Amino acid sequence: MSYADGLLSTGERITYRAKQHPFIWLWGARFTILAIIGAVVLFWLGGNLDVTGTPGTLRTILGWLTAVLFFGALGVFAWNMLRYINQEYVLTNRRVIQVSGVLNRVASDSSLEKINDAALAQSIFGRMFDFGDLTILTAAETGVEKFRMIKSPITFKKAMLDAKHEFEVDMERSGWSPGPPIREPATAPSPTSPPVASPRQADRPVPTPHPAERPDPDEIMRTLANLADLRDRGAIDEADYHAKKAELLARL
Repeated sequence: MSYADGLLSTGERITYRAKQHPFIWLWGARFTILAIIGAVVLFWLGGNLDVTGTPGTLRTILGWLTAVLFFGALGVFAWNMLRYINQEYVLTNRRVIQVSGVLNRVASDSSLEKINDAALAQSIFGRMFDFGDLTILTAAETGVEKFRMIKSPITFKKAMLDAKHEFEVDMERSGWSPGPPIREPATAPSPTSPPVASPRQADRPVPTPHPAERPDPDEIMRTLANLADLRDRGAIDEADYHAKKAELLARL
């Protein structure tokens, strides 16, 4: 189980996973590869020197430099590999999560309802090898930022926008949209003092007064249950839940 699986809340499920393209690992290890090549060249030069006198001393120095350069480069190479393996982009039915780090893990996320769009940038090599930079545009000040050299960025963007649409439809089905205001009971005109209609009002049909409309208690209870479900799923916070609950109970 990856680190992102442990971040899921109740009822949340992963719909898509993505990683950075292997080219970003090769690009990050470019100096390491050059260091290994340099160590091989120093090893070859040291092997052609005499073991006695000044050439012998120079041979020893080159040997130490070769060892430091080679094993140091291998350590950096392995560290970049671990960073690449632990970098993960996860799309769930509620949010987008970015996980990075090896020893110290860093996870940033953004709710699907706060995502406005995603800006995709692909170079000619990105289109050839299917990678690109995907920048998530959100309404929040903090959250996920740029997904650098993500693999199959177009597929990830489509999956994210589809998940956002399904999330919004699910919220509407749960009754989160504000309900219509309860109308005041109509007041019947007094029989002793009938209102005098103007010439223009006389041509208009007089509306028939309706009896007082009262909200359906069962409908309000179903709405409260849907609100509690949205709160438990993290779609709304506790303050919004209590504010909407007080508004619904005031109608009874």
